[in-house]
Amino acid sequence: MFRNLVALAVAATLPAPLLAAEEAAVERIEVVGSRIALRTATDSAAPVDIISAEDLAATGQLETAKALQFAAPSYSFPFSSVTDGTDAVRPANLRGMSPDHTLVLVNGKRRHTTALVHLSGTVGKGSSNVDLNAIPMSAIKRIEILRDGAAAQYGSDAIAGVINVVLKDADQGGSISTHLGQTYEGDGEQVRVGLNHGMQFGHEGFLNLSLESHHKNPTNRAGNDPRQQYPELADGSPDPREESFDRNNHHVGDSDYQNYGLFLNAGTALGGDDQLYFFGGYSERESNSGAFYRRARDSRNVPEIYPDGFLPQINPEIIDASLLVGYELEVGEWSLDASAGYGQNSFEYRVKNSLNASLGPTSQTEFDAGKLTTNELNLNIDASRYYDFANDSELVVALGASWRNSGYEVEAGEQASYIRGDYQGKSGGSQGFGGFTPESAVDEDRHNLGLYLELENQYSDQFYWAAAARYEDYSDFGSNTSWKLAGRWDLTDSLALRATTNTGFRAPSVQQLYFTNISTFFDPDPVTGEFVPRESGTFNTLAPITQALGVNELEPEISHSYSLGLVYSHDSGLTVTLDAYRIDVDDRIILSGSVDKESSPQIETLFAGTNAESARFFINGLDTRTQGLDLVATQEFDLGSWGELKANLAYAYNDTEIQSVNLPTILSGQQEQLFDRREEIRATDANLHHKGNLGFTHSLNDLTTHLRFSYFGTYTVGYSRTEVKYDAKWTTDLSASYALTDALTLTAGAQNLFDTYPEKRPEDNNFNGIFIYPLTNTPFGFNGGYYYMDLTYRY
Repeated sequence: MFRNLVALAVAATLPAPLLAAEEAAVERIEVVGSRIALRTATDSAAPVDIISAEDLAATGQLETAKALQFAAPSYSFPFSSVTDGTDAVRPANLRGMSPDHTLVLVNGKRRHTTALVHLSGTVGKGSSNVDLNAIPMSAIKRIEILRDGAAAQYGSDAIAGVINVVLKDADQGGSISTHLGQTYEGDGEQVRVGLNHGMQFGHEGFLNLSLESHHKNPTNRAGNDPRQQYPELADGSPDPREESFDRNNHHVGDSDYQNYGLFLNAGTALGGDDQLYFFGGYSERESNSGAFYRRARDSRNVPEIYPDGFLPQINPEIIDASLLVGYELEVGEWSLDASAGYGQNSFEYRVKNSLNASLGPTSQTEFDAGKLTTNELNLNIDASRYYDFANDSELVVALGASWRNSGYEVEAGEQASYIRGDYQGKSGGSQGFGGFTPESAVDEDRHNLGLYLELENQYSDQFYWAAAARYEDYSDFGSNTSWKLAGRWDLTDSLALRATTNTGFRAPSVQQLYFTNISTFFDPDPVTGEFVPRESGTFNTLAPITQALGVNELEPEISHSYSLGLVYSHDSGLTVTLDAYRIDVDDRIILSGSVDKESSPQIETLFAGTNAESARFFINGLDTRTQGLDLVATQEFDLGSWGELKANLAYAYNDTEIQSVNLPTILSGQQEQLFDRREEIRATDANLHHKGNLGFTHSLNDLTTHLRFSYFGTYTVGYSRTEVKYDAKWTTDLSASYALTDALTLTAGAQNLFDTYPEKRPEDNNFNGIFIYPLTNTPFGFNGGYYYMDLTYRY
């Protein structure tokens, strides 16, 4: 239905004559181009994964991003906890790159990113990713992953690759599914109900609706708190409440989570070959996670409110909405596609079970701490046609233009969430997460224009090539031109060689350009004794302090990529793809560490002209090189009376090295403050170097069994005192589905069947034994085993 003409010239698309010949008989997969019913397209010029809805369901996972992690080894979705807003919207990455190096499309159209900026110590710190979990799994027909740079086709962000989410488009029937499950520990109960329904719409059209409700109870793997909780009594003896205090006072694990989603996908003919289409969705999520526990004796506590201490709870509300309308028509030999799409994501910080200690016993305990909002308007017009070409072949020519406006807003929280009162000199702001101050508020936008030209040709039965060029002009930093070349050579009927080379870019996101989070406090002037406001926090490039420090306006990240692959297909059903790649990225944007006026006499002089006490900011700080290898093999077996068996093996290796660290001239001696060893690890060895899985699907009559072994290689976490390299681990997932009737299927299964946990944190860096496992980066989490039951009715 969605004949996205941009996709015709994507290097990963099927050869044009093959598309034309088979289009009437087989549904066309648009953006990354494959109709092969295997996990990886084997007749493309670049590596492509095709993840069907059945593949996603077979993982047993309920979140789209988490299911994709187990279905595609090149994609990682590490677990984190006690990381503020990141607990609610976790970052993911492709090929070990930054989360914002992957472009996400829905039905071939660019999707907006989340408003959240990851500020804690997770992988992807300083980035803002697309929230795939805002798209309910019940709405997804398949996911296509192009593991190759594609900025020349789609513009900014496609340095590591492209993920295209294709929505269901059936015009009749549907399904109702329910899921119930919990961890082996007895917590983390989950309930999900999903509905998908297709109906006819207009003339030979369809309207497909998906509704989903997902509730998840929290998990907790925190250790007991051995610390003294209460002040000593007047005679110096311990408070008797120490004996009865519940020392399991922290929350380390999955947050309490409630998500509702509605998606629609529709299209109809308007006479002849003209088509009207539209799709979009709305999701609303609320989560609840813990910060650090404030003990009764803590100076940040007010005993009159919390005599036994308290655990601040970060309770954000996230609303995501999008709508795109497009029109396809034929004008002579040209196929045209015009579309307009709008997306918005808001992240409202709310803090509960908290207080502002500086306001004393009268402080409120719940706060509106501010709101982040991002929005994006995309206008596109694409055109393509066939021309006669050399060797009796056809040349596909595609060209088009796009215009995008991106906005970002930071709204201040209520005054009580950030103000510092005068009660006993205690700290100000809402505990757990201090509110955004009026100085942090911002409302900015930027726009850009893109023009592209793409060529694609199946020159002979053995040779295929494609080329693309794109020019983009941005209102804030200027222009960029990128290009791509791709080719495939069939050496034999079974063996093919494929290669690509391309340049790419990623424009600084509006979040990185305009996000600011300034805490204001008051220090007494040593001469007058009057209180003077001082500021500390994250400053954007508009702030006087960043300009005084010589922090330049952010520039785009520039990449150059190469890939070389072999494809083997045999009549026996065996297919193997092996692809090596290298991605060089210059001027990668990072969130720096903090620099303060004590850093050097020169910096102290610069700080003296501002109200800033310390500052961190986004800079084009790194040049990196990522190299890797992807292997995918699939085989089908006919077992006769024993049924059918499908086996697949997938393995991904990647390694990122820092080529250079680039700091502003004035700050050139401050590398330890701005980019220390922990940040270096986060950009390199915190990512898995090795990841893979081995899966088997066995079908016999009405019974289908899925068995998957997943491998998570070594990774490193940098702590304040040391760095720890964690060992590789295997997890096992097993499920069995039985068709009770033609319409009703019952599934029972277990994720992490053998209850595997990551290694524990070192004794000298586990916060008194409270933080047992790494908080910011565990590849498969630390919830242990999980068992579940699904019931699906199809009609």
